[in-house]
Amino acid sequence: MIIILFGPPGAGKGTQAQRIEKERGLVQLSTGDMLRAAVGAGTDMGKRAKEKMDAGQLVSDDIVIGIISDRIREDDCRNGFILDGFPRTVAQAEALDVMLKEQGLKLDHVVEMRVDDKVLADRIAGRYSCAKCNEGYHDTAKKPKAEGVCDVCGGTEFTRRKDDNRETVAKRLEAYYADTAPVLPYYEKSGILSVVDGMAAISEVAAQIDAVLAA
Repeated sequence: MIIILFGPPGAGKGTQAQRIEKERGLVQLSTGDMLRAAVGAGTDMGKRAKEKMDAGQLVSDDIVIGIISDRIREDDCRNGFILDGFPRTVAQAEALDVMLKEQGLKLDHVVEMRVDDKVLADRIAGRYSCAKCNEGYHDTAKKPKAEGVCDVCGGTEFTRRKDDNRETVAKRLEAYYADTAPVLPYYEKSGILSVVDGMAAISEVAAQIDAVLAA
């Protein structure tokens, strides 16, 4: 089974991808991770990517597609995989379809985790974590049982990501809707796009996605 998860930053794609990976034996593929691995391994595509990066240029779509093509031929992808963060444009979506067809494969499901922008901003801006064990908390949704003390390790120091603020979230949402969201109609025309409520509880989102995958 081949799946793409769509949704803006903070929608919970990573959480759901990890769950699907564990429960269904699929592999979560991040283009950033694949790119770094290909460069580190010195593959043909990795060398081409490194040349672009060393020259301060963006890695072209054909190189990214080539890296994905190489990666999904590996044994751990034989049961399928989940793409996270790709494709970002219609051109990439079209190139991905061509590459998969060449390998005798096709996309099974594209899942959009739809969110409310304001609620999402509240969710992200309120996040913080224990500096010692990295347990996650939230200003309103998940506070430590004892104020100022981590439930897991008893630590008393907490940190927030610098980009977990409303201004940064607004910019990331703007970029998502401008660049990535236009890909969704492409998959809607193909009849493989499904929408789930990304603002629901994690277990409910999981149940919605599982229903899509079982269809």
